[in-house]
This record gives sequence, structure tokens and C-alpha cells, in this order.
Amino acid sequence: MTRITAILAAAMWASLAGCAGAPPAASPSTRAELAPTGALRVAVFTGNPVIGSRDKASGRVTGTTATLGRALAAQAGVPADIREYTAVAKLMDDAKTGAWDVAVVAVDPARRNVIDYAPPHIVVDLTYLVAPGAPIASAADADRAGVRIAAARGAATTLFLERTLKNATVVTAENEPAAFALLREGKTQAYAQNRFLLLGLADSLPGARVVDDRFSVAELALALPKGRPAALGYVSAFVESAKRSGTVARAIGDAGLRGVAVAPAAR
Repeated sequence: MTRITAILAAAMWASLAGCAGAPPAASPSTRAELAPTGALRVAVFTGNPVIGSRDKASGRVTGTTATLGRALAAQAGVPADIREYTAVAKLMDDAKTGAWDVAVVAVDPARRNVIDYAPPHIVVDLTYLVAPGAPIASAADADRAGVRIAAARGAATTLFLERTLKNATVVTAENEPAAFALLREGKTQAYAQNRFLLLGLADSLPGARVVDDRFSVAELALALPKGRPAALGYVSAFVESAKRSGTVARAIGDAGLRGVAVAPAAR
């Protein structure tokens, strides 16, 4: 986003967010930028249950992103087209070709050359699931020579660790299940992801445990492919309204998420 378009998007967001209640229906020009195919194509990464999941019984894509995506589409006056992604790296690659209109990913500076972010709507701890018997008692303990940490390729967790770890080695896998498999098979001593996901996986691996502290906090935000300033302003206003109205909190509750909170209001 250029400096001029960033200023325009910020001004639109401030104007809309300052209004009482929900944002107004999208103007024809904003709607065309938000949903250029006529439907809002919502990319849902189902490898992270904080973002989304697929119901095994019905096959329906569910979770916080699907809920908010459908609400955003209804507010804008367009149908929602929910599109599942099982690998975040593929989702990010598709942002470059405009294959989707809105998605939820963790905020990371390495992604800003591809996407623009609305204000975060969810926050969750990033931490480690430790293999049975591994001598890692805290997040700091994991950053030692010889320690191998599993993480999914392209995930914000992976990008953060690759920038900040000084001694441990990040071992990347194609997706989250494959990263967990590295830990389960004894190929790594830890697996890095958000606390909710790791707590669920710990129940399936006897002797594994999630450390009590964290190495960072993930801020999850609705993201758009770059170059859509009017749509970004509209989505930003929608997010702030959804946080104030309790829509985000209800989406978290309906998804049964532990250790996940609504992000503070944007400043």
C-alpha cells in the first residue's frame, strides 16, 4: 500500500468506526473493491482451530473466520463464498493472485508486502508443546543449542521464531498436522503454535505438556490483498464494530476456544 492509499484507508476507518452501531452498507464502489467477483471470497485456514475448522459430520467449514466472514458479507450486501485452506503458505501464495478477498492470519511484518491488515480482533498466546521427557520447562529453555522446534512453513509462529531464536533450530513442515507429527515421531523436542491448538494436541500425546509461559502473543486480523484501500477501510470499521457489539466474543465462544480473547479496541 502506498502512503497515499494508507492515509485514505485510515481516514475511512476512523470515519466509519466513529459512527454509532454497525458500519453502513458498502457503497457500490467499495463493494466492487471488496468483492470484485460479486461474492465475498473468504479464505479460511482450517489447520488452526482458532481461525477455522471443518466439521467432520457435515463437512461445513466453521469457526471464527467463517462466522465473521459471513457477517461481513451480509453487512456489505454480497453472498459469502467460504474457501478452505489447509496450509497457510498456500493461502499467502494465493493472496498474490487475488484468489480470495478476505482471510484471517496472524499479524506479522513479513507479510505486509503481500497483504494489508484490519485491526486485530483475536489475541492468543504463542508457546510450545514439549515432547515427553524433553527437559524444557519454559519458553526460554527451548532456545538452546541442539533443540529442534517443529513449526508449519509460512506460519506467523515460524516467521517469528526464525527471526528471534538464537540457538535452537526451527524444523519446518508443510502444515500443522505435519509439524505435530515431527514432535510425535521424536524428530523434534518441541512444537510451536498457539496455546489453544497445543492444549488439544497435548491430550492426544501422553507425557507431552504445554509450557506455562509464552514466547509471544499472536494477533489475528482480517487481511485483504494489497491495493484495496476502500475495502480495507470498510473491513476495519466492521472489525471494530464486531468487537464492540460482542460478535467476536460470541464467535470465540461458539467455537469453544480456550485461552483466546477479543483484541483490545484499536487506537
